Order: sequence, then structure tokens, then C-alpha cells
Amino acid sequence: MAVACISLIVGLGNPGERYANTRHNAGFQFLDAIAGDLGAVLKRESRFAGRLARGVMNGQEVRLFAPETFMNLCGDPVARVTRFYKIPIEEVLVAYDELDLPPGAVRLKVGGGHGGHNGLRSLFASLGAQDFVRLRIGIGKPAHTARGGDYVLKPPTADEAALIESAIQAARAQLPRIVGGDLGAAMNVLHTTAKNNENDNDNDNDNDNDNDAEA
Repeated sequence: MAVACISLIVGLGNPGERYANTRHNAGFQFLDAIAGDLGAVLKRESRFAGRLARGVMNGQEVRLFAPETFMNLCGDPVARVTRFYKIPIEEVLVAYDELDLPPGAVRLKVGGGHGGHNGLRSLFASLGAQDFVRLRIGIGKPAHTARGGDYVLKPPTADEAALIESAIQAARAQLPRIVGGDLGAAMNVLHTTAKNNENDNDNDNDNDNDNDAEA
């Protein structure tokens, strides 16, 4: 599956120390990790209401961006960056936490609905489109379906944190392919890993319930 090369990588999360280690900030975790890989420093840009960095991968320029608004308002800062740098929607990769995947799973997709994720809702509204590339980092679901908002705003358990970190590492390894537009090859690796992790998780815990609540 070939798509356009990626020019902008966005990580979603909530700003501030209070939320730094929560499940909802998996997108920030991923962005900070790849900034380190590229030797890039995310610096606050008030005109974009977020932290921005520039790096080079596969010989091409890539910008990294972390909105500093809360999750439900992240769309406007991202739209400012895309407009300023004239980045087409198909060249945007957004990394975020996904309730519908277990910790340790990570998947790629292009387009689709928001699945109850307030960050995606905001992006849809501000960008006027939803056909960007998505990196979905599994955080699992709470045992009680009505508690999704509380769940995402709390830190993962030690075991969950280790699995989320392993998913981020797997995605980092495939990033050159993703940035180069070779989503098919990256999906083959990541989705196989995700399936294996889901099978392991199913053997350990069969208590997943549907939950679209988000914060």
C-alpha cells in the first residue's frame, strides 16, 4: 500500500506534568521518542500553540508537532501548521492512544471515523478532512464501560506501560517505511505484532468491553 511521503508527524496528548504519564499521552510519548531518534528538539512555537521540531529522514524533511492545547482542542494548532507549511492532508501522520487495541498493539490506517476519540473529532473539524495517516497505539479498555474518561487520564499499570513502550519501539522501527510512503510493508510488520499481542492479551484477560468514552 503506497501513499504520499509523510511531511508532518503529529503526536496527540494533554499538556502539563499532571498528564505527562497518562494513557492519553501515548502520542506524545511516540513523538518524543522519534524526536530523539532524529536529534531534533521540540521547541514551543506560540504562533502554532504547540511544540515544533524539524528533522530529516530518508533524505527528506519531516516536521514533528505536539499541540499544547488540551486534546479536545488540538485540531486548530495542527491546522495552523499544515496551512503555514502548505502540507497536504495525505502527508500528515497522527499518533494517538487507542482504547480499542490492547496495550502492546499498534496499527496503521488511513482515514476512517473518530471512534469516540476527542482528539480526532477536533482534527476533523479543524482540518475539514480525515484522510490523514494514523498510528494507533493500544492502551486497552477499562473494565467498566462508563469510565473511559477517567481511564485514559490515569497512568497505565507497570505491565501496561511496558507493553505500550514496546508498541512505540515497534512503530519507531517502521517509521522510515511509513515516512517513505510504504505503508503496506510497515503494516505487515506492525499488524502481525499487534495480532500476536492481542492473542497473548486474550489468554490473560477476557474482560474487554466496548467503550467509546474519551477525554
